[in-house]
Amino acid sequence: MTEPIHRFSVRVSFGDCDPAGIAYYPNILSWLDRAFHDWLWAFGGHDVLCRKLDAVGIGLMDVSAKFVRPIRNGDDLTVDLVVERWHERAVALAYEVRSDGQLMASGSETRGLFVQTGTGMIAAKTDSLRAIVESHDNHP
Repeated sequence: MTEPIHRFSVRVSFGDCDPAGIAYYPNILSWLDRAFHDWLWAFGGHDVLCRKLDAVGIGLMDVSAKFVRPIRNGDDLTVDLVVERWHERAVALAYEVRSDGQLMASGSETRGLFVQTGTGMIAAKTDSLRAIVESHDNHP
């Protein structure tokens, strides 16, 4: 993974875990989503960005995850976010979830900038979003 543009921290709690004491996988996916939305605060937050861009949302088009080690109650996690690639109508993101420096999980998302048109909602070109993101100093 290249240098992260954002870092998000979370402590795993009992309620995040299944009966075996391992973090329930949807919670891991939610931490990736929270890292993304936490990063957006550098630009005013999701709602502010969407108003600037006349968009309905910056939505998920695809997601995947690999679970490397069990994540357990009490683990302090760091979720690193990298913009892997800008596409014409999407952005590819990569995540690494670590605890005490050990890789616990990794994931990827593809997100689109969704706008409402007269014929329905579409994924718009990402040029305007990219310009905003790249005009900021992105370091964790």
